[in-house]
Amino acid sequence: MVINSKIVSDVTDKRFGILCYVCCTNPNNQHYAVFEHKSLKKKLMKPYMLILLVAALTIGCTNTGVKNSDEHAHDAKLQITAYNADFEVFAEADPFSEGNNSVILAHFTWLENFKPLDSGSVTVSLIVGENGIRQSLEKPTRTGIYAFTVKPEHAGIGRLVFSVKTEKGESQIIAEGIEVYTNKHNAGHAAEKAERVSVNSVAFTKEQSWKVDFATEYPGIESFGQVIKTTALIQPAQGNEQIVIARSAGVVLFSANKLIEGKEVNSGESLFSISGSGLIDNNIAVKYAEARSNFEKASADYERAKDLAKDKIVSEKDLLAARNNHETTKAVFDNMKKNTGESGQTIASPMQGFIKQVFVKNGAYVEAGQAVMVVSQNKTLAIIAELPQRYAPVMGTINSANIYSHNDKKTYSLEQLNGKILSYGKSANTDNYLIPVTLQIDNPGNFVPGSFIDIYLKTISNTKALTIPVPALLEEQGLYFVWVQITPELFEKREVHIGVSDGLQVEIIDGISENDRIVTRGAMLIKLAQATGTLDAHSGHVH
Repeated sequence: MVINSKIVSDVTDKRFGILCYVCCTNPNNQHYAVFEHKSLKKKLMKPYMLILLVAALTIGCTNTGVKNSDEHAHDAKLQITAYNADFEVFAEADPFSEGNNSVILAHFTWLENFKPLDSGSVTVSLIVGENGIRQSLEKPTRTGIYAFTVKPEHAGIGRLVFSVKTEKGESQIIAEGIEVYTNKHNAGHAAEKAERVSVNSVAFTKEQSWKVDFATEYPGIESFGQVIKTTALIQPAQGNEQIVIARSAGVVLFSANKLIEGKEVNSGESLFSISGSGLIDNNIAVKYAEARSNFEKASADYERAKDLAKDKIVSEKDLLAARNNHETTKAVFDNMKKNTGESGQTIASPMQGFIKQVFVKNGAYVEAGQAVMVVSQNKTLAIIAELPQRYAPVMGTINSANIYSHNDKKTYSLEQLNGKILSYGKSANTDNYLIPVTLQIDNPGNFVPGSFIDIYLKTISNTKALTIPVPALLEEQGLYFVWVQITPELFEKREVHIGVSDGLQVEIIDGISENDRIVTRGAMLIKLAQATGTLDAHSGHVH
């Protein structure tokens, strides 16, 4: 016989070694007496012992410290979770019973950033059938938390409706299947049965998650084909880089002392000049003066020939020769005048950008056509990945890619970088026998031409797979785990088996389903909370 009660009195017969424990109020509200004795003797049946026993039972059963079953206290809380497009609502509430007050502590979290609702009015409505009660609060009791008190008037199954008004507009979150019981006793027992626990769970309160980078979401179902991971080289795209050359032979003179690699320049800005001063051969100043003199002489000869041709003193043939010489010398002089002067040739920047590389030093001699520097815009980049020949059959199905930057430790999708697949090689390179694949992207500002990045090339597939974000995955000694949400303040550690990864998402083969909401940001913080020996979610959790 099991007795769920406490000892309220005891009677000891030292003469016969008998100890009587008087207990009361088992689950059926019946009273029992339990005896311990050294020996059962007929002396136990003496009248004075019977009187003593009856007195003990009377004392025990009238003890004021014992409650009957109708007064049994229940500490269990209802845990209510609901979502809409804007909010997560997690409420801890007293079990609902007809005619009794219930306190509702509702935590409101913005889904866009998983931060608390810090302002705005909220109205809660408890609706059972066609009957309902409501309460409105104009501001949170504490940041993110609204404390309501409702008194249900009708028993039955209904719903809780939270109506939120903020500067961004109105939003409504509905929690279905809320039962109002006829009395507190039944409501308390139902709350105890509904309480969700897990032997492998960790408590992480909303107040904790609001302070860190945290998020939860459901796994995705998406097409997930073959993923090719490789290393790629970043280069400037065609048209985003130009080589500036010397248009004539001479000495290079930079226009500024700060004309160094990395300096920003504007289109048409003077970069350097080429002077032939002091040179015997290829002296630009001498050539400029010669071109001007030839043009001036040819112009004078042509004008004189035109006047003489009117009087038929100069033949038509001589006039045509004078005009031809004039036009030729004019073209030579105009070209030199446009690009050079008496002090030498001036070279301007062909585009707005920065100086990527300088090939010569100030004062060096250069030949005509020699490269002096490179001006680059670094806005559009080409990514060249080289793949082994075994991937040749699937190269035509590559339709997207994810790119991991070592500079900022982030992974970008091709769509985020406004990128596209330009081409893939139809033959292998003769020097390394690899097949190139070329992509084009917009530089977000942290990609450096000439550096290497990790790239995940994705192929077209009709196969659907269950996927989760890479940051949701934890590894421990070769095994992989995720945190599955039991409630927004309680998370269960669960092992999963993974497939391929594209750098942003990872395929889940087994361990969770699409209906399991998991932690996608902040998984490591919950692991640290587990290491500190976090207690039950309700232990010390007082708002």
